[in-house]
Amino acid sequence: MNDDAPAYGLWLLVVINSLVFILFAFSFFKPRTKRDWRSFGAFSAFLVALFTEMYGFPLTIYLLSGWLQSRYPGVDWLAHDAGHLLEMLFGWRANPHFGPFHLLSFALIGGGFWLLAAAWRVLYAAQRTPTLAASGPYARIRHPQYAAFVLIMFGFLVQWPTLLTLLMFPILVYMYVRLARREEREVEAEFGDEYRRYAARTPAFLPRLQPRAAVG
Repeated sequence: MNDDAPAYGLWLLVVINSLVFILFAFSFFKPRTKRDWRSFGAFSAFLVALFTEMYGFPLTIYLLSGWLQSRYPGVDWLAHDAGHLLEMLFGWRANPHFGPFHLLSFALIGGGFWLLAAAWRVLYAAQRTPTLAASGPYARIRHPQYAAFVLIMFGFLVQWPTLLTLLMFPILVYMYVRLARREEREVEAEFGDEYRRYAARTPAFLPRLQPRAAVG
């Protein structure tokens, strides 16, 4: 890394990265209802907050600078790589972009976007029919799109944790759970016993290790 290059204050990168990931998620999620836009807007706010600290102003580093400098005096906390806090705190001294937490974050983010895309294809086909979405990712969990947003956000937290996004994350997870419950009531009202049988054999967010036999 070039020591002469600024580590922060790169607001153009904040805008570019925010737009890239928000538009990428939009291309898979395609919000239509007010509920869709609410969940997507919350996800977008999380990304903007993340990239603001990643490239704009490192608020978390500044707030924790005294503690960080006293505990880890050998680390230049104003260098950009130091923002990968988990690699720094656990003593990863090589390039943090190849550290274990960074690689884990790539797997979580990539898996989240894959799940978002796979779920959208099934949901879109079901909405056109209309039928109950119960194949693909929906055969394993009832809310793969909300689970995908949580996976992506958690992946970014692992890669670049900040105080603001750590605060936002549980609030957004709670919001997604509430939206999912409301969605379930609406789908149950539309599909009745078919949905109740589906819900009885399919968990909401975490797939079972062993698929459960269908309920007749």
